Amino acid sequence: MPAFATPLQTIKPRTPGWRPGERVPGEYYPTPREAITALLAVERLDGSVWEPACGDGRIGDILRARGHFVVCTDLYDRGGGESGVDFLKQTAPRARNIMTNPPYGSGLADRFVDRALALTAQTGGKVVMLLNLASLCHPPRTAWWQRHPPARIYGVDECICWDEAQLGPKWWPGIRQRYIWAVWETGHTGPSSFWWLPVQKYGKPAF
Repeated sequence: MPAFATPLQTIKPRTPGWRPGERVPGEYYPTPREAITALLAVERLDGSVWEPACGDGRIGDILRARGHFVVCTDLYDRGGGESGVDFLKQTAPRARNIMTNPPYGSGLADRFVDRALALTAQTGGKVVMLLNLASLCHPPRTAWWQRHPPARIYGVDECICWDEAQLGPKWWPGIRQRYIWAVWETGHTGPSSFWWLPVQKYGKPAF
């Protein structure tokens, strides 16, 4: 075993009741700030943005620093915005664009994308989602991707979504997932374009 690896049995999570290898309670896997900054260095959002799984508010903070009006909501209260808002039950858009790192468990990410596309169809805005790379090559999802191709897909070369403050050491098979930013534009048809997104090239945000 590599020297930096920690056996699962020795991890002492700070979240009561959580066991290594299980899904994190509430699907809380916060997005690294540098992965957000990297995406915004190459992708432009025009107008207001709704962050519907805001967690501690880091996506919203970075967007506001770039001059956007941002609406932050979440089902849970993690200090980043209005809590108690179930995005999957929303029928009226709260901003022109939607950008988030959605929850993944039990097909939630698929449902988040569907809901976001339906809402931005009313505004003409973009949908920007941080998703598991494996979802692109998954037989039950192939037909869906073909019907709803993103305008652009960015392969994120370095991204660990892990709440160290709550769960302790950064060692769990889940952190080895690879991620993409997928960007849908209203009215887009045809194949998606793909590009590689080197996270460290764009540095870390100032906060």
